[in-house]
Amino acid sequence: MKRKIGRVDKADFPLLDLYDVDVKIDTGAYTSTIHCKNVTVEDNYLKCNFLDEDHPEYHEREIIFDEYDVKVVRSSNGASQARYRILTEIELFGKRYPIFLTLSDREEMRYPVLLGRKFLTKRFFVDINKTNLSHKLKRKNEH
Repeated sequence: MKRKIGRVDKADFPLLDLYDVDVKIDTGAYTSTIHCKNVTVEDNYLKCNFLDEDHPEYHEREIIFDEYDVKVVRSSNGASQARYRILTEIELFGKRYPIFLTLSDREEMRYPVLLGRKFLTKRFFVDINKTNLSHKLKRKNEH
């Protein structure tokens, strides 16, 4: 059964050691993406830093992936771009889900993570009048 999710929320990415990250639900996007900086590949290892220095969950630790691929993504303006893609986990409503995330510099964007249709389909339906449904449940369960 699908679960209701609002237009924005906060999610945890436990394998990346990122918690309470702002996410935007974007049914116009097919793929999901996360903001990162300093992306390099050395000796077949993908290295990057997630988020920005001003984000409360930012840590300077470089994350290294030995499994990744490259995905061609078409942006909202129609331009195609090759992006690195990783498989990790997202936690929403107290449940962990596998998720593919493309890596992108979203410094100019309000939300560091976009959740696209590929992840949302068969799991969630979107109520654009609601916000932070998963985060509110998490806070309620902590008390």
